[in-house]
Amino acid sequence: MYKNIIFDLGGVVVEFNPKDFLMEHFINKKAEDIVYDLTFGSKEWEELDRGTISRGTANRIMLENAARCGRTFEVQAVIDEWETILRTKKTTIKTMCRLKMAGYRLYYLTNMASDTFAEIQERDFFPLFDGGIASYEVKLLKPDPRIYAMLMQKYHLAYEESIFVDDNRQNAQAAYNLGITGILYKNHKSFNRALGLCGIQMPRTRGTWIPTPQQQK
Repeated sequence: MYKNIIFDLGGVVVEFNPKDFLMEHFINKKAEDIVYDLTFGSKEWEELDRGTISRGTANRIMLENAARCGRTFEVQAVIDEWETILRTKKTTIKTMCRLKMAGYRLYYLTNMASDTFAEIQERDFFPLFDGGIASYEVKLLKPDPRIYAMLMQKYHLAYEESIFVDDNRQNAQAAYNLGITGILYKNHKSFNRALGLCGIQMPRTRGTWIPTPQQQK
């Protein structure tokens, strides 16, 4: 019987689709690909998630690399505006509330930079989580199996009692390889269907889970 549902944040709990963001801004496939490699797909972005570089340093290096190929304007636009894509996925939050009301414990396991994570922590839904690990805290990134093991050990979670949800196939597969049930998040309907196939039962209520004063801190 499952007791724990573990969520990726970007792409599952909050929107994160950088390629859509670039397409809307530049409407030029060649430019989009170049700018993606200079920003979201760069070594600097990975180091931000790993917690081994500061935002200021990463931005400076990305802009220096952009200048070499004449893409300073585009990269600066990404630096200035990329966080607008991190919209809360209300459908996921509704499901999380229903899971909480049904008695499941919720955790996060995310590749995310410290400043971005700090902003996510301030959102109304965050007290739904019973705990979790962000990559920058432990200097490891999914799908490294060590970061999954750290989460399981930290909260004494049983692998066979846990489900992990991620929009990245490699990350979901890595959880599965460790004995955690992995769900590849594609959209809200398929996610809820997958939960049902796992035997997860949620109340069909329109009520809202209310965090205790301690959870609100």
